[in-house]
Amino acid sequence: MQYLYYINTTSFFFSTFTMPIKNIYMRFCLLLILFPLCLKCQNTIGLPDVINYSKQAYKAGLQNWDIKQDSNGIIYIANNEGLLCFDGKYWTVYPLPNKTIVRSVEIGADNRIYAGGQDEFGYFSPGKNGMLEFTSLTGLMPAKDRSFGDVWDIVSYNKNVYFRTTEKVFKISNEKVSVFPAVSEWTYLGACGDKLYAHDLKNGLFYFENNAWRPIDGSGTYLNDNVTGILSLQKGVTIIATFKKGVYSLINNRIEKLSSPDIDKTVKDRIYAAIAVNQDWMALATSNGGVNIINASGALVQRFSKDEGLQNNNVLSIFLDKEQNLWLGLDNGVDFISYNSAIKKIIPDLQGGSGYAAIIYNNQLYAGTSGGLYAVTLQPSDDLSFSKGIFIPVANATGQTWGLAEINKQLLLGHHEGAFRVLNNTATLISGAGYGYWNFSPVSAVFPTNSVIAGNYKGLAFLNYKNEQFSFAESIPGFSESSRFVVLDNNNNIWVSHPYHGVFKVTQEANGKYKTKLYSDKDGLPSSLNNHIYEIKDEMLVATEKGIYTYNNTKDRFEVSAFYRNILGEQSIRYLKEDKEGNIWFVHEKNPGVIDLSGKEPVIIYLPELNNKLLSGFEFIYPVNSKNIFVSGEKGFFHINYEKYKKNLPKLQVHIRSVRISNKKDSLLFGGYFSNPNEKQLQAGNQVPGIKHKWGTIRIEFSAPLFGQQQNLEYSYRMKGIDNSWSEWSSKTDKEYTHLPAGVYTFNVKVRSNLGNESEVTSYTFRILPPWYQTIWAYIIYAVII
Repeated sequence: MQYLYYINTTSFFFSTFTMPIKNIYMRFCLLLILFPLCLKCQNTIGLPDVINYSKQAYKAGLQNWDIKQDSNGIIYIANNEGLLCFDGKYWTVYPLPNKTIVRSVEIGADNRIYAGGQDEFGYFSPGKNGMLEFTSLTGLMPAKDRSFGDVWDIVSYNKNVYFRTTEKVFKISNEKVSVFPAVSEWTYLGACGDKLYAHDLKNGLFYFENNAWRPIDGSGTYLNDNVTGILSLQKGVTIIATFKKGVYSLINNRIEKLSSPDIDKTVKDRIYAAIAVNQDWMALATSNGGVNIINASGALVQRFSKDEGLQNNNVLSIFLDKEQNLWLGLDNGVDFISYNSAIKKIIPDLQGGSGYAAIIYNNQLYAGTSGGLYAVTLQPSDDLSFSKGIFIPVANATGQTWGLAEINKQLLLGHHEGAFRVLNNTATLISGAGYGYWNFSPVSAVFPTNSVIAGNYKGLAFLNYKNEQFSFAESIPGFSESSRFVVLDNNNNIWVSHPYHGVFKVTQEANGKYKTKLYSDKDGLPSSLNNHIYEIKDEMLVATEKGIYTYNNTKDRFEVSAFYRNILGEQSIRYLKEDKEGNIWFVHEKNPGVIDLSGKEPVIIYLPELNNKLLSGFEFIYPVNSKNIFVSGEKGFFHINYEKYKKNLPKLQVHIRSVRISNKKDSLLFGGYFSNPNEKQLQAGNQVPGIKHKWGTIRIEFSAPLFGQQQNLEYSYRMKGIDNSWSEWSSKTDKEYTHLPAGVYTFNVKVRSNLGNESEVTSYTFRILPPWYQTIWAYIIYAVII
């Protein structure tokens, strides 16, 4: 996957012509290569996760024409092969009786799921076994109107339901049909604000009032192309999108064309659908260019296309769900954009290099990867992932980068080829000596420090600072351990940890010589392996395979940290980092988390979205502030808006989606609906089934429709009647029981998220009937015989 971003040409040219002459030609050539791409593909530096659902995943038709969501969170999609339903875990398809394409779907005020196909429209509601069943409404129509082709739009408005075909609009009210023929051709039907609009290709826009369609004067002059979306933005502005003639505003029944470079480019890609993302932004879905998010001023906010992870650029439908995330119905597949996620991806290296270090310096974000050092100018934004720009490679810094540090207001780079200073997007060598440097630490806390200790492949070196220049001074003799983890304590001791050799303390004695001591399992550590030293809250800590250990200066040995043991226990820890708010970020195995200290008691918050996505062995977390946390990944970096992450607490719901019984064959007992889809799903007394004893196994499937966050969810269940205790929390979404004895049973299930919120309990009750030889009639026969 490739990511191209908008280039800040002013900053680029400035840095180009203030660099050494020998580099100008190289930069100019790079600009010639990148500039056409930048104009075409401007975007934000951070992008949310995109989840692709292929035809093979949902097992239905290619094209997806319309999308809706019910109050229980279930997604409904108008698909080529029927009504497609998705609950976050399981897909189900319900074909129309005539097996035609479903073009449109709507949830009515009566909580039914309305669907329209070819010469067919009606609604889905639950049958006796809880499966959705289709009821056709075409029988309500006069025979002459029953051949109408495709139903392209369905709108629920003022408790009535409207169906649009190209020739007619049908209104269903109290089981009666009203027919409204088009003057030329109906191209659109939709509700916006408190009005119902329809568009006629030759005569413009109409609104519905007093059971009649009334024209908006002059609209036919502008809107002589297919209208593909009508939406409302701030201050009562109504936006009208057309397929290929542009975007218009409607204010007080006056229509004006909206134009900007970004809108005009979007129009060239053919706008097939449009929705409002919020009061200021609209999403324009196109046939050729994916989706563009445009603000009220006409400027591009973000772009999503195949380059950003979509399966293809032909978007037929777009929908904003309850959690403010985007669903795209594609010409081939369904895509989910986790648009409201607090976690974004940042890919500085077009080759997808691994991330190792990042820092903000002089209003630029520098990102060090396995392919080199890259920089992008930041724009004013609380959430820096929304800053636009393109990452430009820093000259002379190609290849493996390890560390970045700002010392004495200068940017230092630890690189495979040595220690560098970065200025004007060019890296200048400070110390090479044929080996790489990992890190830099100021020896003094007083600005400016005159000396820096630098960890490298062959030990520790001092860099002197004089006349605003760093230079190599000397290496510490007698110490040759690769020093990737270096900490200076308050007594000027230098601590170094090597994951396979142990923890070292390097001390300078009175005679100027250096003394080294090795700490291992003989000095309090649980092992000599996998120890990583850090300074957190002015305390020397070692992250080990058995938890966190602290250094006892009096005893000159390490011991278990009671504070961290109470919070993290003995789980293996690889990385620690304190943020400005005092929270402590950590990595357990390949799973990141944070000890949140903002409340009265410490709370652990894990981030399962990033599990197994970090760069194992080279973990890196750069907390700028509560809205901007940068984490290194196997491909680039992740950006976390931690403040938003903690606030994203959607109400959790868990639903029982199917109950199946089996012996030699399989049979569906319950299909997921006790009542209409948009209603709360509660089992009534007359819906408790009796199951014959011969059915040996019962399988229950359940799910929580929290899309894009399934990895954050855990379920717990119990079967009242045989076990009243809840199961351990797990990600498992089904449970089987075999050979239950006769009796009444109630299955309970609940779900919780990684942030600690928990759903209400959902239940399903059933009765296992006794075998024939245990029935009342059998006992009567036994009594007669006796």
